[in-house]
Amino acid sequence: MATAKKPGSMNASHDQDPFNNNSYGTLVDSDYVPIELPVLDVADFNERIIRGYEEGSAEKSLQADLSVARSLIPAGTATLRDFSYVAPEIPVYISENCTGCMDCVTQCPDTAILGKVLAESNLENKLGDIDDESDRTMFEQQWSKTRKYYDQPRKKDKEGGRMAIIIDPSKCKGCAECVTVCDDLALKMVEKTEDLMQTIRKGHRMFKEVGPTDESYVNDNVLVDMMLKERTHIYVGGAGSCAGCGEGTALRMMCAATGEKHGDQWGIVAATGCNTVYTSTYPYNPYLVPWTNSLFENAPADAMGVRARWDQIGWTEKPIWCIGGDGAMFDIGFQSLSRLLASGMNINILVLDTQVYSNTGGQASTATYTGQNAKMSLHGKKISGKQERRKEIAQIAMMHPRTYVSQTTPAHVNHFYKSVLGALAFDGPSLINVYTTCQPEHGVADNMSADQARMAVDARAFPLMVHDPGQGDTLRERLSLQGNPAMKEDWWKHPKSGETVDFIEFCRSEGRFAKHFDRDGNPSDTLMRAQADRLENWHLLQELAGLR
Repeated sequence: MATAKKPGSMNASHDQDPFNNNSYGTLVDSDYVPIELPVLDVADFNERIIRGYEEGSAEKSLQADLSVARSLIPAGTATLRDFSYVAPEIPVYISENCTGCMDCVTQCPDTAILGKVLAESNLENKLGDIDDESDRTMFEQQWSKTRKYYDQPRKKDKEGGRMAIIIDPSKCKGCAECVTVCDDLALKMVEKTEDLMQTIRKGHRMFKEVGPTDESYVNDNVLVDMMLKERTHIYVGGAGSCAGCGEGTALRMMCAATGEKHGDQWGIVAATGCNTVYTSTYPYNPYLVPWTNSLFENAPADAMGVRARWDQIGWTEKPIWCIGGDGAMFDIGFQSLSRLLASGMNINILVLDTQVYSNTGGQASTATYTGQNAKMSLHGKKISGKQERRKEIAQIAMMHPRTYVSQTTPAHVNHFYKSVLGALAFDGPSLINVYTTCQPEHGVADNMSADQARMAVDARAFPLMVHDPGQGDTLRERLSLQGNPAMKEDWWKHPKSGETVDFIEFCRSEGRFAKHFDRDGNPSDTLMRAQADRLENWHLLQELAGLR
């Protein structure tokens, strides 16, 4: 059988050797420690198997030997995957506009934008090691003098830090999410050219070679700075998720927060779904921690078994994350999930809530909103989308004995990080339900993941909440709705326009609800029922939290 030839990469060094273009955190980087596994020759895997896939020769050249036939994948191999050919544009950094907010780094689903802060004197020494003057000038221009890292330390008679934002050209899929979330206009999309890619690639390599961030410039209380620390880069990119995927950002942020506290000493049990497909497309694995996938429906039971064994051998302090979508956790694996939550076992659950079965083509789940146009609940002449009400898994979870529960989004960075850190600190089961924008199924653009997640919260489609059993004996003590706008009101009004932001307005912004509006923009009766459902759900949360 003939092998389809991969499109020509614009990454010249990758064409010569894929190992010269990886993201940092594994393999040829300075902190990579080669390992030997009793079941797999990692060096052979990286050199022979991954090279075969990157060069497009795997189908013809790789024998069905023991290494290949078992489909085992070492940690971090996706760092060698090249996506530089998938998009016509790439972001470039405008250093003089940067304020160091870290939104671009945090929201990138592909670990394609990296940040670093160095003391100015240290940077100057590194620049002095670059022989070529044009290369030195190019690289120096990537380092900004922000008020946050440069001016403020100098006001305290400390040395100022220079911050760089660097694009990894092999990981970027061109979604432009970074440009959208940057309010300071410090990034812009430009058309790829050979010269530009050469420059970006060279800057990325130099960036890796200057060493890690000087953590004296990182304030641990400022959670948005977390990804400046290299130990948080547990998700190395190279996953096959869609451009701009909301799930990818959620996974990166969860990995970063867990890596901050536990390094790589933790594990993942994943339910079959989008998250397992794009993170285990052979031979690419974006995780630097061990993970396993059993079935669609039994990830919580699998996690309970792993937890029991780890506790037996004394690994009680090592966290376990059980990951699944709304199909796995709301529906087919719901009984298994409930059993885990009732067990009292110290396991963390991350639900990637896309409101559909994203992996199998967007079929309706019990997480789907009323009126949503999804497969198995299509909008037609007789039935206008899904007629059932949405299941609220967060409320169900917090009715289980002593369970930490959060509902959050990657766009609400502090709330997300605090939720993960709270779950890790809680001794018992925890569940974090995350709104994850699914571009093809929600009918939104690749760059809109964070904006849509934020609007879902503003419009009461997906309220933020945290239920912490350690906060008191009553529900109103344990349940917090902090982070939602206008917490005591029915709907939030935009402060500039005065317009009410309700569920109908949210629906206007997404293709999955488009058929519910007539030519004049009037919503259907079904969508009005859906709005009433969202308001009723919000009222219930207000009542439980003592706000109503």
